[in-house]
This record gives sequence, structure tokens and C-alpha cells, in this order.
Amino acid sequence: METSELLQRVRRIEIKTKGLSQNIFAGEYHSLFKGRGMAFSEVREFQYGDSVRDIDWNVTARFGKPFIKVFEEERELTLMLLIDVSASQALGSRLRTKRELVAEIAAVLSFSAMQNNDKIGVILFSDRIEKFIPPQKGSKKHVLRIIRELLEFTPQSKGTNIANALHYFTNAMKRRCTAFVISDFNTNTSLYDTLSIARKKHDVKAIRVFDTLETNLPQVGMMRLYDVETGEQKWVNSSSTSVQEQVKHNYTRRVEQVKNDFKRARIDSVHIQTDEDYVKSLIQLFSLR
Repeated sequence: METSELLQRVRRIEIKTKGLSQNIFAGEYHSLFKGRGMAFSEVREFQYGDSVRDIDWNVTARFGKPFIKVFEEERELTLMLLIDVSASQALGSRLRTKRELVAEIAAVLSFSAMQNNDKIGVILFSDRIEKFIPPQKGSKKHVLRIIRELLEFTPQSKGTNIANALHYFTNAMKRRCTAFVISDFNTNTSLYDTLSIARKKHDVKAIRVFDTLETNLPQVGMMRLYDVETGEQKWVNSSSTSVQEQVKHNYTRRVEQVKNDFKRARIDSVHIQTDEDYVKSLIQLFSLR
């Protein structure tokens, strides 16, 4: 991509998403983060009215009388974006590609975090960790860097391994944060275990992006299907009823598995199609509690 074209695309996304974050998402984002981050402050003796759930049993046993842990709300919160940059993100049949949609969503979240004076970090992943941008205070320069990376970054691998990204994230981030996993979740492997582990330590939310071509093949007779992640190719008769039904069945099976994983792991999620308006979906995600 030429530098001038990249700058124009970054500018368009900035104008659109910064306005959304200021005029629509400011309140929802603040509510999402308010009171979510609690940091350990000190240990003191138990007093009447304290909750027994806050008792520090190790200190209590050492001194022979009850002590509790005191927490205070963190004033510096962190937003982490775990973003799928695998080859399947290039798919797009109408308004935009999945990758372009992801860039806009990430920009909205980043500008919202910037207005809330929060730190913002990014993990770009395929079937490996492609790039880690450590959390830092949200500034316009930092947010624009994130947008540029999402538009022009060329991953070294084409596949997808979401479990690996979640595992890396859980190990890398020691303090509690809010994380958005943004991907098409195009996987046949259950994510329940890694989602559950990540959720125990962090506030994890999922944004699944998809395109209509994944659910319905165009009926144009014989066509060659190419898996951009594995390189596998095969010829199919797209006008065949059985082929159309098989495509829908395979897609539905994968999506139901992902939705089931989200539900069992208690992960709030939304599903956004590339030709849809993502504003309502993000507001819905922010309001889930």
C-alpha cells in the first residue's frame, strides 16, 4: 500500500471513529470500566461491618486474629486488543473486508480508551504472536499507530490459533485489564479452556466478525474454493443443493461451537457482519453485565 493511500485511509477511519467514540460511546465505555479494576492496597485488622470474603487467612493465622485485605479502585486502567490478522481476515464481499471492519472497531475502542485516559495495548496474532504493542497511555499518536498497523501489517503466518493468543495474553498481562478478542473465530477447536483461564484473571469480551460469503456460496456452477490459511484447493459445483447445504452445515457447526464456548466460559460477545453497522452491536456489548 502506498504511503499516501495509507494516510488517507487512516485519516478516514480517524474522522469516523473518533466522532463515534466522542458522541456515542463515551458514556458506555466509561460505564464498562468504572469500578472494574481493583488493586491491593494494604492489610488491616478486621472491623465490625467488614466482609468475611475479604479476610486474609494467611495473615490471620500468623497473628491469631482476623485481618482483611483492603482494595482500592485503580485509577489507571488498561485496555488490551487481541486482534486476528490471519489470512482469512482479507475476505469481504460487499461494504468492506473483515480486516477493515476490525480496524474501525479497534479504532473506536482505542479512541474511547484515550478519552478515558486509559492505557491501550495490542496483540496481533495469526497462528503465532505476530506483534505485541505494550500498553501505554492513550494518545492520538498511539491510537493512529494502532490503526496504521492494522491496515498495513503483513503477518508472517496465514493460519489462526486463538488459544495461543489467549495463553500469551494471560501470561504477559500481570495486572487485571479489560480485553477484547476481535476475530472471525474460524476454528474447529474448542476455546472453552483458554477463555475460562483468561476470564479468571481479566475481563474478557469477544467480537466475532464474519462475511456473507462464509454462509452462502454464489451459485455460479463449478468453482474452485481456496483456503487462504491452509492453501487447500478443491473444485465444487456451487449450484448444487447438496453443496450449498454442506457449506451452511459446516459454517453453522463452527459458529455454534464458538457461541457455546462463549456461553460456558461466561464471555460477553457480539457477532458483526462486514456489511452491517457495528454501532448498535458495540453498544449492546458495552451494556452486557
